[in-house]
This record gives sequence, structure tokens and C-alpha cells, in this order.
Amino acid sequence: MLKLIKGGEVYAPNYLGRKDILLVDSKIGYIMDQVDAPKDFVEVQIIPAEGMIVVPGFIDSHVHIMGGGGEGSYKTRTPELQLSDATQGGVTTLVGVIGTDGTTRTMAGLLAKARALEEEGITCYIHTGSYQVPVKTLTGRIEDDFILIDKIIGVGEIAISDHRSSQPTVLEIAKLAAAARVGGMLSGKAGVVNIHVGDSPRMLDILEEITQTTELPYKQFIPTHINRNPYLFEAGISYAKKGGFVDFTTSTTKKFLVEGEVKCSKGLKRMLEEGVDIKQISFTSDGQASLPDFNEHGELVGLQIGKVTSLYQEVRDAIVNEGVAIEQAIRVITANPADLLKLTSKGYIKEGRDADLVLINKRDLSIDTVIARGQVMVQHGDVKVKGTFEG
Repeated sequence: MLKLIKGGEVYAPNYLGRKDILLVDSKIGYIMDQVDAPKDFVEVQIIPAEGMIVVPGFIDSHVHIMGGGGEGSYKTRTPELQLSDATQGGVTTLVGVIGTDGTTRTMAGLLAKARALEEEGITCYIHTGSYQVPVKTLTGRIEDDFILIDKIIGVGEIAISDHRSSQPTVLEIAKLAAAARVGGMLSGKAGVVNIHVGDSPRMLDILEEITQTTELPYKQFIPTHINRNPYLFEAGISYAKKGGFVDFTTSTTKKFLVEGEVKCSKGLKRMLEEGVDIKQISFTSDGQASLPDFNEHGELVGLQIGKVTSLYQEVRDAIVNEGVAIEQAIRVITANPADLLKLTSKGYIKEGRDADLVLINKRDLSIDTVIARGQVMVQHGDVKVKGTFEG
């Protein structure tokens, strides 16, 4: 069946104006001022989009798809992501990662979960490794993982400046980044290293030293949680101005914000005001991760869970509350991660690309309809396609 989205205002993410979009199976077939539905010989599903903004499907490139956590012992291991956890937030593409627990959360399990989500209807890639160095890969080598496993596109999340990290040295991070770079080149993938940055005052020191003393460029790394405290945020501004890519984490708690975490919507506006190129910024949710609260002795005193739906909530807040232009705000969860991760069929509304689209009510910027690879997953706010084990 063909699907025809009629009369929406299209942000691709650049503003294209009012357009009709014809979806052919899983791809975007045509984008035109007006597309007339063929008659008689083919069935066409019309999706009215008057009063709607049409944007690319969202990319959440840091999600603990098979669960995370465990900092408070076994009972605090968080559950797996369900399909509608993503689609209700407009997310049609995910990148799965392993965090603190690189023992019971395995690469084989991560790959299996990614393939399960793809069978259920959305696109999912993964990174190899976890917090720890040396990296526990699937095949035994980072380069081999990239070259031989289609779904593996990066390394991470590798922890630095954190009491939960393996306290990696500059040389260890440089060597794994070099392996990622070569593996990426040989496989045509991004080969980036996703870096978890903790609360330590050392902040981005390791990355700064690597980029200053080796041939590895700033964009070899994606430092995430850059908004976790005011001093890391300021370091992130400096890092981005030098050409680095910085990633904000949208999942948070009221306590974290009171203690100084920079709210993503406000942080985005601030970085733009400081002259950071919008193309250097992304948002990710850290979905299904534990949000642990540690005291001054490093002891766990509280725990919540990250939500993928927080991704668009912060983008919406940036537009509505901070006055960031739609074209800019949408980029941080569409075009920017697609470009950085070399996801050449994602991130843009363009003929020939995957039919991943989100229809947003122009009145209040709420999500109305979500389409993943041409399939309607959410319509008028109701989940139409549920995961295998969802009620």
C-alpha cells in the first residue's frame, strides 16, 4: 500500500513549506507541492496533515535497550526497552549501549535485542563495549566487530572522569579510538567512541590530551552527559568550539536539576548564544539507564530510570520555552546524529530515504503520528503497533 501524507508543513529539517509526501513501501517516494492519489489500480492510504508539522523520525543514539543500572545490586537492574517506549516519543531509530554492568549485560544480548526491535518495526544499531577498558567486544577485536557485524557502528559507552569507570589512561583511550577509526574506515561506518563523562573535575582532560598529542580528531569522540553539572557544561562549550561534538542527556530528575544539572532546552539555547555551531550538538535520552543518586562518599542513596520520551520533551521545551527555531531544535535529534553516525538513510525528509516521519500538532507541538519505515506505529497519540510482550 502507498501512503500519502497531505498538506503538512515540512521541516526536513530545513523548512520546505507545505508539501505532500508519498511513501512507497518503506521509503519516501516523492515530496511535492501536491500529489494526487492514483485511482483504480492501486490502494493509497491518505494521512491528513493539515495543521501538522512533519519532521524526520527521531534518532536516539544512546539507549540501554536491554536495560542498565545495577549500581544498587541485582534488584536495581533496569528492565528492557519496549517498542512503544520509543515510538510514543517519536523515536524511529535507536543506538543501543551497555553501561556500568559489562558482565551480565553482554554484547550477544545487546545484538539480539537490537534485532528484536528491528523485527518489531524500528531501526536499531549498537556500540561495542561498556564502561570498562579493555573493551569487551563480540568478536575479540574492535575492528573485527565493525567489519563483520552489520549493526555495530561505534564503541561505548566508555566511562571517564567517574568513580564507576575502570580509570582508563590516555594511552588506553587513544588506542581504542584508533582501532575504532580504522574499523570504521574499513567498514564504511562512523567508528566513533561514545564517552560517558562523570562528575570528576578532570572532565574532558583525557579527550583534550588525545586530540592535542595524537592525529585523532575531536569528532572521533562523542562525550555525553555534557549537561550533568555547570563546570562540565562550560568545558563542553569550549570543546565544541574547537570542533568537538557534544551530547546532552535528556533524562533527569528534579533533584539533579536543583543540584546544578543544566536542563537540555536551556543548555541548547546557551550554547547557540555562545556561538557553538548547531551541527556540533545532539540530544540523547539515556533511556532505560538507571539515574543513580550518590552521596559524597560514592554511596547510592536513590535511583530512578531514564525515559526515551524525554528526548522530544526537551526539544519541545527548547522551541516553546527558549525560543529556539524549529529547524535548529529538530536537528539535534535528526540530522545531526544521522550525519555524525553516517546513517545515510536517516535524519532527513528526502526522496529515497527511509520513511521515518513524525507528525506534530502545530497548535501545541505534541506528537500526533509516528511512522517508522513506512509503517504507522502511533496515530493520533494511540499506539497502533505494540511490542511482542506489550499488553
